[in-house]
Amino acid sequence: QVQLVESGGGSVQAGGSLRLSCAASGNVPRNYCMGWFRQAPGKEREGVAAIVSDGRTGYAGSVKGRFTISKDNAKTTLYLQMNSLKPEDTATYYCAIDIGGTWYPVTSGSCRGLDAWCQGTLVTVSS
Repeated sequence: QVQLVESGGGSVQAGGSLRLSCAASGNVPRNYCMGWFRQAPGKEREGVAAIVSDGRTGYAGSVKGRFTISKDNAKTTLYLQMNSLKPEDTATYYCAIDIGGTWYPVTSGSCRGLDAWCQGTLVTVSS
């Protein structure tokens, strides 16, 4: 079983930056897809960025060029660096893991078959 604990988030003005972190603990697998998702009020949850244990990454079109997903293997921590933030990026952000999820493309920025989620953190971008 994998546990995910998220940190970061908060409020920022448009054009600003924030970094989210997601620490994994427990039986962290060698092969996985980890990703960031977000859900704005009244909207469906969407994949934002994904990274596979082999290093492949993918992003949603709305964040490509502004967000960067990375991982620190030594600390089993996932990061999301968010730059040039826009008001439409306001949402609750979640990290999640698909154990063994290395067999599909992640070009759209989304993992599948998610096995564990963090608690979520609110990101608010004001204009």
